[in-house]
Amino acid sequence: MKLGTKGRYAVMAMTDLAINSGGKPVTLAGIAERQEISLSYLEQLFGKLRRSSLVKSVRGPGGGYVLARDDGDICVSEIVKAVDEPMIATSCFSDKSRCLTHELWEELGNQIHRYLSSVSLADVISKRVLGSSGVLDGPFAQPRAQPQPQTAPLPVMEPAE
Repeated sequence: MKLGTKGRYAVMAMTDLAINSGGKPVTLAGIAERQEISLSYLEQLFGKLRRSSLVKSVRGPGGGYVLARDDGDICVSEIVKAVDEPMIATSCFSDKSRCLTHELWEELGNQIHRYLSSVSLADVISKRVLGSSGVLDGPFAQPRAQPQPQTAPLPVMEPAE
């Protein structure tokens, strides 16, 4: 499963907003420039984030957006859900039956949702999510255990006659 552009960009933009706000409104133009996201795309995303009560808009000079709640109270799964990004790993919805591995992919989707629900914007900002998975691959991976040298097999003893 791959998280789509809407979800990734929404999380990036919300993280930028949380970092750069300091209690003051942040413009979408500023977020667009810093994160290299199209302004018109951000406008669409922030409309959805506002309707989901994750951000508040501030009108007038010096206006922009602020978080509607503390960054520690907004979890990543809420952001992804707000922009209508599905967190479904299955793709076997035929009229006849589910695929043989449906339950596997369905549980993967559940685990992804559970994980994203456990991570807040504050966690992302303070980098408390790095290296927490214990996964062996990637830039923050733990070193792989070195294989142990093979020992010669023990001789088989014949029973005494």
